[in-house]
Amino acid sequence: MKVGFIGLGHMGHPMAARLLGAGHRVTVYNRSPGRGADLVAAGAIPAPTPAAAARDAEAVFTMLADDAAVEAVMPGADGLLAGLAAGAIHLSSSTISVALAERLETVHRDAGSVLVSAPVFGRPDAAAAGRLFVVTGGPGPALAHCRPLFEAVGQHTFTVSGQPAAANLVKLTGNFLIAATIESLGEAFALVRKAGVDPGDFLEVLTGTLFTAPVHRTYGTLIAEDRFSPAGFPMGLGLKDVKLVLAAAEAARVPLPMASLIRDQLLSGLARGHGDLDWAALGLIAAGNAGLGTGRSE
Repeated sequence: MKVGFIGLGHMGHPMAARLLGAGHRVTVYNRSPGRGADLVAAGAIPAPTPAAAARDAEAVFTMLADDAAVEAVMPGADGLLAGLAAGAIHLSSSTISVALAERLETVHRDAGSVLVSAPVFGRPDAAAAGRLFVVTGGPGPALAHCRPLFEAVGQHTFTVSGQPAAANLVKLTGNFLIAATIESLGEAFALVRKAGVDPGDFLEVLTGTLFTAPVHRTYGTLIAEDRFSPAGFPMGLGLKDVKLVLAAAEAARVPLPMASLIRDQLLSGLARGHGDLDWAALGLIAAGNAGLGTGRSE
């Protein structure tokens, strides 16, 4: 399939590589041109603009940091919208607001193209291994057409709605649950450490009994080992996602008191200069609040 890919960051780059490895014809665009040099060497086609990445493509992925980055690649003669042919599909894999997804659906409908929301669960190592979980929302025929692309980047695809924005809401809600788990783990590790229990021993008890889910193993290990860099998912992006889920909840009149607490904890992390650390560094904040030193300098 002819595929465009816009955004070659920590997640986009391995996803584009998976598509290329699966035999798709992939045209890539990144704001920083050198980012995709190895993909081009492997057969990807470089594009100078988002419009060029979309031209002749059946589907175009965007995997960008936030709402502003997605909105920046859309308009104008060089934008994604101008490059998409009638009936072509924009696969929005970025973690964006529900409100933006709703606007994008309208914009694409008016332009004769199609929006499919396809955010993913998984960290960069899962993306490189093709082990992401893809959550999709959009028209049935477009979802069916793109299934080979989802299979190239993920281990399982979930379709939650015919409305693209529903998939974005599910993704944001899932990220809220991950953040809540990290916060709980951080507080628990701080308590046992202060009591003199070895963090590694505590982690073994957790993951060997009732807490065997990947989220507990992954983030429990990072907290136990005080290993927050390099960031698989930076704390600054975590704050962005928690704020987006709070906005969606406010629009739906659903209180999320835990999300409000986590927003403040993430904000505290940014105030301490931890914005580029993995959001597992919520554990670092919990340790600091407990008066504990860590293996890194704050």
